[in-house]
Amino acid sequence: MTAASPDDIRQDPAIQKLLERMPADVQQSFTEAQLSYLRVALGARQWGKHRLDLRGTVGLGRWRYYYVLVGGRNHRGDPRHGQLSRLMQAVVISTFLLVAALIGLVLLYLLKSALGIDLFDDYSFGIWHWFKALFAG
Repeated sequence: MTAASPDDIRQDPAIQKLLERMPADVQQSFTEAQLSYLRVALGARQWGKHRLDLRGTVGLGRWRYYYVLVGGRNHRGDPRHGQLSRLMQAVVISTFLLVAALIGLVLLYLLKSALGIDLFDDYSFGIWHWFKALFAG
C-alpha cells in the first residue's frame, strides 16, 4: 500500500461536497486526520442509488414502525457472501413462498365458496361470510 499524499483526502467527492458547504476559512482549518474521520463517518451512512428503493412507515396503534427495502446490483466484494448471506436468502425465499401459498389457498377457498361447492356438509371456516360482509357495505 502506498502512502497517500496529504491532499488526496481533499479530492474525495464526499469530502469535497462537505467542504463546499462551509466557509473557506473553516474548510482550511481541518487536518487530514480530521477529514479522514469525517470520510469514515460519512461513508457509514451512504447507501448510494438503488434500482429498488422502497421506504416508509406503518402505524400500528400507538407504535410506528419503519420499513426499508432496497435492491440492486451488488458492487461489493465477496467477503460478505458467506453462510449468513445464504441463510438469509433461504429465509426470505421461504417466507415469500409461504405467504404466496397461503394467499393462494385463501383465493382458492373463496373461489370454491363463490361457486357453491361444499367439501364438508354443515361446516365452514367463515372466510366466505366475512368476505361477503366486507363488500356488502
